Amino acid sequence: MSTVIENLLARKQKLVEELEKAETVEDRDRIEQQLEQINTALDFLDRPGSKDGR
Repeated sequence: MSTVIENLLARKQKLVEELEKAETVEDRDRIEQQLEQINTALDFLDRPGSKDGR
């Protein structure tokens, strides 16, 4: 499970960096949508009762 979380966090960091450089509204919207999806996944995985016991 931690590998999944590590991958999500790495992807999130990359997207945050891309967001800082995004030039168009469309790019920012696309990146923000992906960040929301990652945050939702991280919240789900971090709930009490998840398989890694967090």
